[in-house]
Amino acid sequence: MRSGKIQNRLIKAAALLCFSAGIAAMAPQDSQAAVRQAEVQMRSSYMVTIEAPAIDVHTKASESAAKQGQVRRGQTYEVLSSQDGGWVKIRTGGREGYIKTTGKATVVEKTCETVDQDARKRRQVVEYALQFLGGEYVYGGTDPNSGVDCSGFTRYVLSKAASIDLPHSSSGQARFGEVVSEEEMQPGDLLFYGAGGGINHVAMYIGDGRVVHASTEKTGIKTSPYDYREPVKIISLLS
Repeated sequence: MRSGKIQNRLIKAAALLCFSAGIAAMAPQDSQAAVRQAEVQMRSSYMVTIEAPAIDVHTKASESAAKQGQVRRGQTYEVLSSQDGGWVKIRTGGREGYIKTTGKATVVEKTCETVDQDARKRRQVVEYALQFLGGEYVYGGTDPNSGVDCSGFTRYVLSKAASIDLPHSSSGQARFGEVVSEEEMQPGDLLFYGAGGGINHVAMYIGDGRVVHASTEKTGIKTSPYDYREPVKIISLLS
């Protein structure tokens, strides 16, 4: 009898693994790549390198404007702004001034990558939530590892992945965060559904028009189109 129970558990675990793998296989890879790419942003700036022995720094973009010092050959400065006639604004000696670069200095573009920490946090929250795909729905459950309901699922994910504490009810969670529209929602935002003027279900947006949620006892934790029901409220807790 004991070996039969163990075998049944193994079969169930294997089935759950196959189910989760199947969902992962159906996930739009291009969408996941786009979410990661959105974290990295390219920032362009311009640098000016002085080539003449010395260039006067003026208070305005005019050679008739007052002088406030000089910059010398080999020095490099960030261009704060540019003006017609080859004039650029730089900061030197704690002050901002203008130099004329024509024939005296070279301006080059410098590109660097910056990481959008907000986008990264959202991706991490979504990835944390998706690891529980195929898990069981249990009314009143608080842990997706052993069974969880809709608000228990979003509460657990946001607590573990983002250190955000929420009550264990969909209507209670709907009172937190910032209300956003369908056009503004981003991965990690919570969508609330209801009937008769009340809220009775909550799901998490994962991007590409889909949500992950602890749906029903029959389907468990799964993904769905975000508008499989009309959402009555959307909130952002991660901005």
